[in-house]
Amino acid sequence: MWPNHDRAGSPLRQTDVDDAWSPLWTGIARMGGALPAAKPTVPDSWALLRRGEDEPLVRAPGARDSDAHPRFDAPVPPGGYSWWYVDALSDDGQHGLTVIAFIGSVFSPYFKRSGRGNPLDHCSLNVALYGPKARWTMTERPEGAVRPEADQFAIGPSSVRWAGDCLIIDIEEHDKRILNPFRRRVAGQIKVWPEMLNTEAFALDPAGKHLWHCLAPRARISVEMQAPELSWKGSAYVDSNRGSESLEEGFRIWHWSRAHLGKDVAVFYEGQRRDGSSFASALRFDSAGVPHEAELPPAAPLPNTLWQMERQTRADRGHASVRRTWEDSPFYTRSTLHARLYGEPVVAMQETLSLDRFCSPVVQQLIPHRMPRARR
Repeated sequence: MWPNHDRAGSPLRQTDVDDAWSPLWTGIARMGGALPAAKPTVPDSWALLRRGEDEPLVRAPGARDSDAHPRFDAPVPPGGYSWWYVDALSDDGQHGLTVIAFIGSVFSPYFKRSGRGNPLDHCSLNVALYGPKARWTMTERPEGAVRPEADQFAIGPSSVRWAGDCLIIDIEEHDKRILNPFRRRVAGQIKVWPEMLNTEAFALDPAGKHLWHCLAPRARISVEMQAPELSWKGSAYVDSNRGSESLEEGFRIWHWSRAHLGKDVAVFYEGQRRDGSSFASALRFDSAGVPHEAELPPAAPLPNTLWQMERQTRADRGHASVRRTWEDSPFYTRSTLHARLYGEPVVAMQETLSLDRFCSPVVQQLIPHRMPRARR
């Protein structure tokens, strides 16, 4: 969510990242200990051979509405959060996006400094467009500028709504980048049609303080943007997370990835909790959207990012390669990968998040330059 965009008009390669932050961040990262190392889930080669040390995710029936569609009016307790997430790739492979709607914006320095007493006073819509005409925007809105209802969530001039069988995202935002004082308009409409829906949520911790619900493991998407002018269709994925405490209270690091497999969808979720325990699960969603526990493939280490984030995924024979790095920040990275899973070649989506790095005072001082807060 803190990207180095690909260069407009050309496919993004692993090392093809271009952002005015990079020289600044690189200097800061080299200042002894300014940014803590992101500790890997698999610390040594022997760990690739061991089994049974990581806890699987626990099913949490009843944690979500049985209809499986997003519900935006579920109460969020003080200190907690909810978010709804979409990622997608265009059919021609030239474009990608992520859109995340937050109540209790988990990466907000304003929410953190406030003591997180009122999540509704810290909402935002993060829009990241990748490929030609890349954009990134995330403006935080106060309680008076948002309206969460059962099937619709208004966030300032933008909104996310569930319309029967389709998730519709209306975007009216402006981007912001350091050294670029011109806030370019980001506006358009995105429609997501789930091809399968899942009713089961999973707990990421034994106490059930952090829940994950893969709403639509597979979907189709239509993107119609007026600013920048873009139009494309592709494949998509939709999920949701919610919690009753901050992410950094619950976790040190996590790795997540998903891949479409024939008629199924594979999702891997693993990481280290703040108490030192680890979790790792492989799920396969069948054509009806029902999740089944699957054999966890070997860990596949990936090259460190420019920010020296240690990322990994799961793949047959423990091997995967980076196709594109979409976002490269001091604490968060998102990539697409080439891999084989359960014998099938796939393009997988992967993310790594380091909460230790996020908590660094250096990062906390600089986040507001990427994430403005609106007064109303």
